[in-house]
Order: sequence, then structure tokens, then C-alpha cells
Amino acid sequence: MEKKKILFVSQEIFPFLPKTEVSNTSRRLPQGIQESGKEIRVFTPRFGSINERRHQLHEVIRLSGMNLIIDDTDHPLIIKVASISAARMQVYFIDNDEFFKRKNTVTDDKGTAYNDNDERAMFFCRGVLETVKKLGWQPDVIHCHGWMTAPMALYVKKLYNKDPHFTDTKVVYSLYNDAFEIPWDTRYAEKLKFDGFEAEVTDQLKDTSHTNITRVAIKYADGVNVSSDDLSSDLRQIFEDATCIKQDFIQEENQNKVMSNFFNKVIEEPVLIQ
Repeated sequence: MEKKKILFVSQEIFPFLPKTEVSNTSRRLPQGIQESGKEIRVFTPRFGSINERRHQLHEVIRLSGMNLIIDDTDHPLIIKVASISAARMQVYFIDNDEFFKRKNTVTDDKGTAYNDNDERAMFFCRGVLETVKKLGWQPDVIHCHGWMTAPMALYVKKLYNKDPHFTDTKVVYSLYNDAFEIPWDTRYAEKLKFDGFEAEVTDQLKDTSHTNITRVAIKYADGVNVSSDDLSSDLRQIFEDATCIKQDFIQEENQNKVMSNFFNKVIEEPVLIQ
């Protein structure tokens, strides 16, 4: 029987970035799912604060070289890779000088969110999908961690849904207490429209608050799980209102088994047509 394929897409992963709820889960869970008998791939942005020499990142020339157009501007896509030897796990990095070379991750030195975080999220999600196609690896499930992965379900369900590579791919979105406080660029919906999204999608994203970005992401996802024990009230309400397959918070010691079974359940469900 062919192994099920789970693609983990995360905003941050330990030890490449400091420990947070997102980075810690994104380090532990892929290893656990791999050990449970599934095949995995892991992707994250190559933020400038990641020390390439210490972590031995190197460019994958055969996967790099593509250009992605975001808001009518070409952006070169560079793919790098590194290993977490203790986990026998490779991590692929989506890189681009304009979006990810800056020394901080999602905020500047004063803690103010970068005003192009929406475009960085779009580039990251599209970069992952294009790279997976180049790898010739068809994921059964894409598991998203962190708000920078919020556009992923939209792309899979509305732009890549006719691509044979992703016809049967399901998307799971994890809820964390990692909200951004300043809304994304007011032109976010317009940028998505330029990408090829219809008004039925873009009209839902004129409100660019974290709450609404999350709500729309989960609307197009096949599954949602809670990854923060004490989830904020607004995100808890979104979880309760979700109509897709749901998994509430699980303690770390039970997480691998429960999430592996949750992925099986999501895979077995018919493809969600929005």
C-alpha cells in the first residue's frame, strides 16, 4: 500500500528560528507523522535571520530559477534545503531577496508588521506549490502552520484545482494564537484578482484583518485543528463555526497518533467543492 503523503508548510521551524508554539510544533509533528508511516515534505520561508552557514543551507539549482508574478511584478524563486539530522528530515526553504533577505521575520526592529506581508504570504504559498510540482511529489494533505500560510487553501481550491497534480489534495489549517494586529494591505483582494482569483473569492477578502483572513482560509480548507491550548475567543468561534473536519487541541504526548488519524479521516472524505 502506497504511503500517504503529508506536506507541512510552516511560517517558522525550530531550530532554524527560535522556539515558539508554531516553530516547535512544526519541528516535532512532521517527524512524528513520518515515524507513523507516512511520507512527508517540509517547507518554510528562508528569513534573513536564519544562519545559512550554521544550518548548512544550500541552493537546489534544479528547483530554482522560476519567476513568480505578484501584483504585476516578477520575483525570482530560489529554493534551498537543509537537514535536521536528529529527525532524519529535510526542510525546503522558499527564498527571494526582496521578500525574505531582511534580517527580521514578519516585523521590523520596532515590532511593526511589514507592509508587504500579504505579498510575502502569496509568494511563499505559490512558491511551495510550484516547487512541489517540480519535485513530482503529489501531496495527499497540505498542513498549514502560521498565518503566512493562510492563502494556501485558496490557491489549492481555486487556482490549482484544475492542475492534475493537486486534484485530490486536501488542505488542513492549524489555529495558533499568533495573530497579526495590523491588517494586511487594503489592496490584498486586488492582488489576488490579478493572480487569477474570481470575485467570489476576492470579495470575501476586502476585510484584511487577521480574523477575516483566517475565517476565509478555513472556509476553503478541508480540515482545521487547534494548536494553541488557550485559543483566543475570536479564533475559537471560527473553529466552532467551521463546517470542515475538525480536531480540537491535543496534548503533545498524544499528538502524533491523533493527527495521523485525523489526516486519514481528511484524506478519506470527498474533495470539498466550494
